[in-house]
Amino acid sequence: MKIFLTLSLFLIVLLTSLSNPKIPDHRSSSAPLLLSKDSLTQTLYKLYDEGYINGFSVALVNAEGPIYLKGVGYMDVISKKPYTDSTIQNIASISKTFIGISLMKAQELGKLSLDDPINSYLPFKVINPYFPEKEITIRHLATHTSSITDTKFYNKKSYVLKDDIPLDNLKKLGETFNSPSSKTSLLEFLPKILDPNGEYYRKKGFLKEVPGTKFDYSNIGATLAALVLEQATGIRFDEFSAKFILTPLEMDSSGWSYEQIDFSMHSKLYADKESELPFYELITYPDGGMRTTAKDMGKYLTELINAKSGKGTLLKPDSYKEYFKKQLNKSHFEERDSVFPYNDEYNMGIFIGHSGNGAIGHTGGDPGVSSLMFFDPKTGIGRFLMINTSLSSQEGVNEFFGIMDTLGDHANKLSQ
Repeated sequence: MKIFLTLSLFLIVLLTSLSNPKIPDHRSSSAPLLLSKDSLTQTLYKLYDEGYINGFSVALVNAEGPIYLKGVGYMDVISKKPYTDSTIQNIASISKTFIGISLMKAQELGKLSLDDPINSYLPFKVINPYFPEKEITIRHLATHTSSITDTKFYNKKSYVLKDDIPLDNLKKLGETFNSPSSKTSLLEFLPKILDPNGEYYRKKGFLKEVPGTKFDYSNIGATLAALVLEQATGIRFDEFSAKFILTPLEMDSSGWSYEQIDFSMHSKLYADKESELPFYELITYPDGGMRTTAKDMGKYLTELINAKSGKGTLLKPDSYKEYFKKQLNKSHFEERDSVFPYNDEYNMGIFIGHSGNGAIGHTGGDPGVSSLMFFDPKTGIGRFLMINTSLSSQEGVNEFFGIMDTLGDHANKLSQ
């Protein structure tokens, strides 16, 4: 839901100040930009004052780099430690876009092909029991058309506490967490759900649809794609993506685990304005476990903007062309929203979404986390937002999307 903001008073003041002959020439070109940034900052604080989000950070970028970076609120409410553009937290499903780029890099290296059957790489078999003769391919996983669907076992078993605390104390928070001792590898975890002999295997973990024919957003499918990459390359996914994405882009504050980042800069997460969540990890970390900052995500988003115009640095132009290509058509969807500007499921690239209005990006949500990352290929401007508080009310949702809308409202002024 959009929040429309009026800046007429500010514009009157701005135009008046620009017409004042007493302002030195060397300041006249920078004054509008500074005032526009000040106006954006003031509007973000006004939205924060609505009181439903404890802390957030934003990045507004173009092909040349960051236009605006800002953190607002607190990363720790009790200690009043401020949330900045260098504050770290997980970004949930935006993490999947890193799987997509990693798959394209592995294909460039000759380790796999998107149209390879996944069972060519896995040490266990993944077969849709309703269509056992139809192979599931890597491309099916990357476009959420594999027919593999998330089950309650996947959702309940994925979240693991960082520290060993009594689980009974967490029931009131409405989230399901598991003890640190349950942490395991992708190769040990996924067969329990996907292998017919697995402890949590159920036929309803597969759609009654031929693989490749229907879109159904699948977290487990994304994590399975990361495991396929590991098996094809012989390199752990976190190491592969760090080598080919994080390091080249100098995303030095980012990583897939607490050990890989500066934990002192990690935000606390909140179930609501008052209720603090425990620190947790994901066994299935590739589908939502990237921990990063607005500053680092600005670098990543700038790379994507350049890549769309053939100037990316991580992949060859043809690989990026395939990465962004709309892979699906109307027949893959039961229905789809062409109006909502932050719909990342109108069409799919390789683990990156297309909205009905032409924007490219991804959304994310996990306990205490919501995130948005989109860029407009026509303007070459991208926006990123992450918050540290679950959206437990419609008012909070309005505040969240209002922040993203505000970035859009100021984007063209700040990029001039």
